[in-house]
Amino acid sequence: MTQTLKPPPVVQGRRGIHRAWWVAAVAALAIMSAGAFSTMPGLLVNPLHQQFDWSRGSIGFAMWVNMALNGLAAPFATSLMDRFGLRNVVAVALGIIAAGAVLTTFMTHAWQLTLYWGFLVGLGCGSIAMGFAAIVVGRWFTRRRGLVTGILTAASVFGQFVFLPVLSSAIDRYQWRPVTVTVALVALVLAPLVWLLLRDHPADAGLKPYGAEEFTPKPVPVPGAARHAVQVLCHAARTGPFWLLAGTFAICGASTNGIMWTNFVPAAHDHGMPPTMAASLLSLIGIFNVAGTIFSGWLTDRIDPRLLLCVYYGMRGISLACLPTLLGPQAGWPLIVFVIFFGLLDVATVPPTIALCAIREIYGERNSAIVFGWTLTFHQVGAGLMAFLSGMVRDALGSYDTAWLASGALCGVAALMAMAIKKPAPAG
Repeated sequence: MTQTLKPPPVVQGRRGIHRAWWVAAVAALAIMSAGAFSTMPGLLVNPLHQQFDWSRGSIGFAMWVNMALNGLAAPFATSLMDRFGLRNVVAVALGIIAAGAVLTTFMTHAWQLTLYWGFLVGLGCGSIAMGFAAIVVGRWFTRRRGLVTGILTAASVFGQFVFLPVLSSAIDRYQWRPVTVTVALVALVLAPLVWLLLRDHPADAGLKPYGAEEFTPKPVPVPGAARHAVQVLCHAARTGPFWLLAGTFAICGASTNGIMWTNFVPAAHDHGMPPTMAASLLSLIGIFNVAGTIFSGWLTDRIDPRLLLCVYYGMRGISLACLPTLLGPQAGWPLIVFVIFFGLLDVATVPPTIALCAIREIYGERNSAIVFGWTLTFHQVGAGLMAFLSGMVRDALGSYDTAWLASGALCGVAALMAMAIKKPAPAG
């Protein structure tokens, strides 16, 4: 029997900031922290190689597991958020990150890096990824969705560029173990804060979503979160747009997290650049990520997302192909120009990808976050595979140059795939 629930009286908000913006701010804080945690692997490659004499390939394998679990967790985490609430899932995820970071400090074998940082930290960070952002945007906002998506996407990168130079400098001064303990402490402090401040749905506060004309009742939780996530995947996998989105986003991960955020510091070090300087350049990329992603969100509200993706991937591919000729002991102006250009493009692909995952006629509005979660799985698997293969290329050839060129060529393929995505025919 279906029970019809009457919506509670809508609270007539006082003049001021809609609560949706406060929820978005708390979500941005959690996403920013997860972004900072995901930055760590690139800083650990050389210290772990020097201390334990592990090959870069074995370290890269742990990073592959981290990124793959980061992506695989996303669709299941979004389903769990639908079942148990946003704040419960996010708080538990932060606890898992803290546990993985602490255990990493006791490891003595490469397989332990795979288990602690690869599995646990990857699982925790994946639960606070852009699938979480998609749920916040979908539940709390009717207007300004592209802009808020851009802001939450930029929050992840903001966490990377704020913490990256600090973490790099701390590793140089205090070694890597105290830094991982600091990561654990940050996660433990954030967990109760998020649980207290984050809210699951506007209906919990008797509010309409920002920009909505009518009150939206809170959906009834769907039992069997894992089963529901798999069912959504099975439905989406029958559509052509999903595989094109998944393919382009896999290349997106390979050409950003997989090659840039994981291997730029060791690659620059191969050319004589100090690790702290290389980390500062990544930080500068993060600064321009914020501007580029927010602007991309604004553009997504106005321009065909497929065209945006085509332009982004094409320009990113050109820049990556040029990078091997720009690296050296110092950060000259050509490299600075690359950093700015790449920063504007790095995460700009996320808002148009989320917009295409939210095609109601194909996936349904409620399932759009889970669909995006599955595309994010491909993103992270592509990132992890590139991180692993780049390490293997470095071990075999003594240089990352081939990996940079390959990632640039893949971006050219992604540009063509983006334009092949077809929008559904208008109803009627």
